[in-house]
Amino acid sequence: MSRTTRRIVGLAALAGVALASAAPGAAVGQEKVVRMGYQRVSAFAFLKAGGMLEERLKPLGYTVSWKDFLSGPQLLEALKVGVVDFAHSGEAPPIFAQAAGAPLLYIAHEPAAPKTEAILVPKDSPIETVGDLKGKKIGLNKGSNVHYLLVRALEKAGLKYTDVEVVYLPAADGRAAFEKRAIDAWVIWEPYRTAAEMSLGARTLADGTGLVSNHDFFFASRQFAEAHPHVIEVVLGAARDVYAEVVKDIPGTAKTFSAAAGFPASVLEVAFSRRGFGVQPISGQVIAEQQKIADTFKDLGLIPAAINVSDAVRKPGS
Repeated sequence: MSRTTRRIVGLAALAGVALASAAPGAAVGQEKVVRMGYQRVSAFAFLKAGGMLEERLKPLGYTVSWKDFLSGPQLLEALKVGVVDFAHSGEAPPIFAQAAGAPLLYIAHEPAAPKTEAILVPKDSPIETVGDLKGKKIGLNKGSNVHYLLVRALEKAGLKYTDVEVVYLPAADGRAAFEKRAIDAWVIWEPYRTAAEMSLGARTLADGTGLVSNHDFFFASRQFAEAHPHVIEVVLGAARDVYAEVVKDIPGTAKTFSAAAGFPASVLEVAFSRRGFGVQPISGQVIAEQQKIADTFKDLGLIPAAINVSDAVRKPGS
């Protein structure tokens, strides 16, 4: 067992179990609890398993609580209502969350990962190209990063969003509908994508390559960031360091997190190979990409009003 795996494995069995979070109505400025929201295959999940964040915040007098979520929209809703102080998600959920008034702040992002989401069809489907989706029923999780992938893929194929029938399904329900042929295509992210390819023989019509950057973002609530700005750098530093350890032993990490994530190690290893690991500062280019997504969703009527993404970006030194 490698050094990386040994470091992470200690608490990995608990990675999918949420610890009690602080009460949503508590005064954030007075708390010394950092409430972390996470998805089960993510930097924050790795931090939870290894205990690195607790180690770094303890000398500052903080404790950490954890709560897990199945998707970005759910996680950002929790941030909106004050259940968590930190969160992460793909590029589309924060657009919907900001439009709904969530007090989120973009604080960093991961490298672009266009291969970690795709449009899938059954292995024996007559559908061969994205253009063949016209008039077809397509399942996806509303407000997730794959929502924008579908828009861009249809656009490239010369189709309108209204040329297809979109069915909103959480990931698990989407998998079930895909297996039952209740939908003609499924737009989904990793590791669900690889799992469907390996166990069902699902074919990929298109992934995000050449269509979307598909960044994952880190967020803090505005209230927490204003009250505890120094904690943000501790959290991002720990995420950066745990990712540096993960990349040294991808197979070991996949094996360690298999049970907690609910996917075979072989699936996780392929999923990890399709992405990069890192924590990067928010750049003007990334903000512009997010603004383009926001404007597209507004034009399609998916969000009720225009938003200015830069209003939700943490300013340097704040």
